[in-house]
Amino acid sequence: MHLNNSFFKSISFALSIMLSVVVLSGQVYGQAQQVVQEIRVNGAQRVEPSTVLNYLGVQVGDSVDQASLNEALKKLYNTGLFADIGLKQDRGVLFVDVAENPVINEIAFEGNTKIKDAELAAEISSRSRQVFTKTKVQNDLSRIYEVYRRSGRFAATVDPKIIRLDQNRVNLVFEVNEGGVTKIKGIKFVGNSTFSGDQLRSELATKEDRWYRFYASDDRYDPDRLEYDKELLRRFYLKEGYADFEVIAANTELAKNQDNFFLTFTVNEGPRYKIGDIAINSELRGFDSEVLRKDIEMKKGTWYDNTEIQNTIDRMTDTLGDAQYAFVNVRPKLDRNPDSKTINLTYEIGESPRVFVERINVTGNVRTIDKVIRREFLLVEGDPFNRSKLARSEQRLRDLGFFEVVSVKTAAGSAPDKVVVNVDVVEQSTGELSVGAGFSTNDGPLGDLSIREKNFLGKGQDLLFSTTVAGERTQFNASFTEPYFLNRDLSAGIDAFHSTQDLQDESSFDRTQTGGALRMGYPLSEKWRQSWRYRFEQTDIQDVASDASRFILDQEGKRSTSAISQRLTFDDRDSKLFPTEGLHSWLDVEGAGVGGDARYVSGKLGSNYYIPVYKKAVILNILGEVGGIGGWGDEDVEINERFYLGGTTLRGFERAGVGPRDGLTTDSLGGNFFYRGTAEFSFPIGLPEELGVLGHTFTDFGSLWEVDETGTNILDENSIRAAAGIGLSWRSPLGPIRFDYAQPYADEEFDETESFRFSFGTRF
Repeated sequence: MHLNNSFFKSISFALSIMLSVVVLSGQVYGQAQQVVQEIRVNGAQRVEPSTVLNYLGVQVGDSVDQASLNEALKKLYNTGLFADIGLKQDRGVLFVDVAENPVINEIAFEGNTKIKDAELAAEISSRSRQVFTKTKVQNDLSRIYEVYRRSGRFAATVDPKIIRLDQNRVNLVFEVNEGGVTKIKGIKFVGNSTFSGDQLRSELATKEDRWYRFYASDDRYDPDRLEYDKELLRRFYLKEGYADFEVIAANTELAKNQDNFFLTFTVNEGPRYKIGDIAINSELRGFDSEVLRKDIEMKKGTWYDNTEIQNTIDRMTDTLGDAQYAFVNVRPKLDRNPDSKTINLTYEIGESPRVFVERINVTGNVRTIDKVIRREFLLVEGDPFNRSKLARSEQRLRDLGFFEVVSVKTAAGSAPDKVVVNVDVVEQSTGELSVGAGFSTNDGPLGDLSIREKNFLGKGQDLLFSTTVAGERTQFNASFTEPYFLNRDLSAGIDAFHSTQDLQDESSFDRTQTGGALRMGYPLSEKWRQSWRYRFEQTDIQDVASDASRFILDQEGKRSTSAISQRLTFDDRDSKLFPTEGLHSWLDVEGAGVGGDARYVSGKLGSNYYIPVYKKAVILNILGEVGGIGGWGDEDVEINERFYLGGTTLRGFERAGVGPRDGLTTDSLGGNFFYRGTAEFSFPIGLPEELGVLGHTFTDFGSLWEVDETGTNILDENSIRAAAGIGLSWRSPLGPIRFDYAQPYADEEFDETESFRFSFGTRF
């Protein structure tokens, strides 16, 4: 009986469990699969309920479970419209309760002075009249911090404040504490034994904080600059022969007060190598690779220099480019010998066909017509490819001054032996309407008005109207130049001018000149050019002081000049605008006497040579010029036809301060013969290159002598005059500024000297 009771109890317990499972399963199934009979949206204010339903993705009649409700919840949150969302089912009704995110009414920045509101606003994604979300504000914070880090302010803090308004609107305010500039306090090196820390620091773009770096920004921490510094170190060691050099680590440490950084470079110098055997392995058919030996300046037994190897590759590439190999590949192969510490070097030249120019594509020119660009090219379609001519063509385009950017690149043509030249330009303004004001040592206070178009109608023509009014000079000019007259490389132009000049201080008279000229020029070769000019002018020597030299009193009155002149020039400078190397020479000859009153022949011969002394940053400029003039027939050379020396042509001496002079009146008489020379170093002074500020040291020398008049009162010595000095120039946005200080160290007692020379011009 006891067993039977136990048995029945067990059966009853099992049945109870089974019944419970069935009931629970039915309940779970009912919860997981319910048919939506109605959807109610609560809490929507700006957003229409229909919009909420559209994002929800659930419709009346759908069977939904917990997974589908979670997916619907995710879709609603992803809209960014709601701060809180609740989904609840009750007897076939799906309740959607939403709390909308507020709308941004206004965004403001407070506490920022170094970085303006507009710059910060451009960096963030939040905008007025957009929905406010915490995620977007957090991203905006990260962007603002990044802006301040880029400017070197790692101690900056930004605190976003939310000001709630009516109608579910907010004002978003970023309170900024900019902090100070986080600068580099120290740079250390670990692992270096050959070169000192000072030597290595001098090679880096990043600099340690010093009091005199108040203008530069290279003493601020910049992660991108740090990567560049690692490359600079590598280049330095490779140049010195350490072919196995590597930067193991570059660590940065921010001080606790967040106002200073400390940099540590860990390096492995490795051994120093010398150059062993040098070979050339060429796969070019029919090409004598020994021609390339002249491009190898590195010798066996010298220290390995990666920079010189790259220079050799560039020279070889240019030589091969001139031989029509446009796409040749020159690769250095290094064979290290650790035992002898030598590197055998082989220049490997891959196979490549000779190529011809298939076509020249010009893009980017909107105003300038195509032929203005194409006529500057020394190559045309069908020509054998020549890399040197291509490089010179690119420079000729830059020298026009019409384009802000000039890019000339080559691409493969339709066949292996053809190349396409792609020319891409970005035009810049070539028209000028300027009003100027300034001061010069020669002319005193000055003002000018100029209207010029250097690319008239996009045809490359130059049209100019200008006037200058100064304390001692008034001048009016008009000119027009067609650089390709009759569609040939033949320049033609016309000039008209009128000027008055006060020369009372120098020679006790005023001078007025009115006239015009016709010009023509053409090339004799790529570097030689010939030009001719006919000039007719009326000169009036007037207002001669009563106590002026008798040699000037005798020449008071009007005199006409009809003259033909020629100029022969040689120019191989790397740039006509800002030359750093090359030679510019000229020969000027002028004869007057075909009509008019003047009868003379004059000539000038000069050269200007630019030599890059250090990386085209330090430039030596050497100038020399000689000249002479003589009357023909019974005519003497008049005072307005002679040469004058001083001022800008011989610093350390006043304008017309050197040469023949009346000993009684000290009036300058000019001279028939002269020579002059200049040797000047131009160099950066540590300011950013884009500012265009240069320092100068110079010496000027020269002499001026002989006049047709004779007399015991004339002071005339052909001895050398010379001065040395320093200068500072700035290509400022408002115009060029130049200041020179010079002291003569060779002069005559009757010369007029000056120490300071200053010129300034502005445009507004």
